[in-house]
Amino acid sequence: MQSAALKYYDSLASFRELFEQGNAILTYHKVGPRPIRVRLKGLYVSSKLFAAQLAELETAGFRSGSLCDCSGPLKPGQIVLTFDDGYVKVLQHAIGALAQTQFNAIQFLPVNFLGKSNEWDVALGEASEPIMDASQVRDWLAAGHDIGSHSLTHPFLTRLPPDQAREEIFASKKKLEDLFGRSIEHFCYPYGDWNSVVRDWVMEAGYRTASTTDFGVNTPETSSFALKRITARYRSRSVKALLKRIKRVSVV
Repeated sequence: MQSAALKYYDSLASFRELFEQGNAILTYHKVGPRPIRVRLKGLYVSSKLFAAQLAELETAGFRSGSLCDCSGPLKPGQIVLTFDDGYVKVLQHAIGALAQTQFNAIQFLPVNFLGKSNEWDVALGEASEPIMDASQVRDWLAAGHDIGSHSLTHPFLTRLPPDQAREEIFASKKKLEDLFGRSIEHFCYPYGDWNSVVRDWVMEAGYRTASTTDFGVNTPETSSFALKRITARYRSRSVKALLKRIKRVSVV
């Protein structure tokens, strides 16, 4: 049974039991310094915390797994690392720790924003962050990592007219394949927004898997086109913990 108390991944201790129940996929967005006035602070993980998380997993015997295997039988010690949106910060602040611990990862790319920024977030008041350009994506691939599609423009797919939503799924795959000369087998639903119609288009387009934002680990009962993931972030401090810390400092 997956514990309702768990929400975000920060270290292995709280999640070890859950990871024994199915195949785990971790989700990251931005690694590195967090600008001021950021709306979604949890999407940033410091390079220090990221390196510590990978080192802990490596020490515990975990190794990189495949998204294609996640909906199959339990593979003890397997973990899949995913990054959404293709931020330059990942190339700058995460690739060293990945190499040091010999983990591989996949970047889900919003194709029409390569070399630009996260305009879909900025429109909602989020801080602007650069997205990798084609050359930087090639550096990512040369380091042994993979890429997948995160659509063309990062929309809510279920809110689009059918023809437009279908185009986001099909055209993003073709554009990435033409640009980087490799098969694109994995899709990630922007915002975790999908339904059976969207799923069927992903299957029709020729992808082998699709990742959601649904929390949990994956078992043979999990659809390859509805893979569950766990978002990694820094440890959140409760109000109780903060008050205790303030009291301790004031006493000193």
